[in-house]
Amino acid sequence: MNLKKLPKIELHCHLDGSIRPKTVLELALKQGLDLPSYEIDYIKNILIAPIECSSLKKYLERFEIPIKLMQSKENLRRIAFELMEDSAKENIKYIEIRFAPLLHTASNLSIEEIIKSVLDGINDGEKKYDIKGNLILSFLRHMPAETIYEVIDIGKKYLNNGIVAVDLCANEEHGFCKKFIKPFSLAKELGYRITIHAGETGIGENVLEAIETLGAERIGHGIYINSCKEAYDIVKNKNIVLEICPTSNVQTKAVNSIETHPLLNFYKDNLKVTINTDNRTVSNTTLTNEYTVIKNTFNIDFDIYKNFYFNSIDAAFIDDEFKLKLKNLI
Repeated sequence: MNLKKLPKIELHCHLDGSIRPKTVLELALKQGLDLPSYEIDYIKNILIAPIECSSLKKYLERFEIPIKLMQSKENLRRIAFELMEDSAKENIKYIEIRFAPLLHTASNLSIEEIIKSVLDGINDGEKKYDIKGNLILSFLRHMPAETIYEVIDIGKKYLNNGIVAVDLCANEEHGFCKKFIKPFSLAKELGYRITIHAGETGIGENVLEAIETLGAERIGHGIYINSCKEAYDIVKNKNIVLEICPTSNVQTKAVNSIETHPLLNFYKDNLKVTINTDNRTVSNTTLTNEYTVIKNTFNIDFDIYKNFYFNSIDAAFIDDEFKLKLKNLI
């Protein structure tokens, strides 16, 4: 089983966590960003989280420098294109890229300029490579819920023409879903699909609430459904898809090690598991690497790979015609 050559689907990949270290170096020099060192090894050290990272909060600190550099239309477009390029080169055929537009307003770009720049980068990648990309608009859970409305309103112009869904992300606290019910209800009415980061840091009940109160169709990570029977049952009974990111889950201490990751147990119990990178740079990984790690750890065969692949297609926020095209690649 040649994992690099097999067609792949990526449903959970953050733009700001997937910027090339070389690009960070070039943009930092160009913009005169004050850094202690401009050596590439230093850049990699501040971007890549160690496997022994102590928590999700520590993991998220790695995004500080990329966000500072993602404040111009040119940089946003370039970084989005390069993510498409890197993905295409490992035979990813479809990718859903997520990012939080509100993090990119420091230089007074409008929300539409921010969104359009990333979409332009995605389109550039589609024109050059055999890959299709869509965009998920993320919102940080610690931001006021009312800030979401403008992004949702502007994003609806591009719905099903580059933008497909909304998401909540960043550090996870108990019961975060409640304050986002109104904006996410509006998003769903407008036609956005819903995927929510939940159950990544020990709070399985958040998965239950994300599904019941926000209408989540997919759950980012969801590891801690093991700690909440109601969450586990609703994920299983409603075929809610889990966007599993193995290396990231170890780094954020969602699991202690790859060997103790529940993904294979989820698969054996017929939960809808998909495999993703989360952040290619911060986790120093690729989708091929994620599959290689779980293949070596759990001895997955081609049939299990196909299950993950088809789960990803079925869960993708794309039309049935393109889903059929993806299925026919295997």
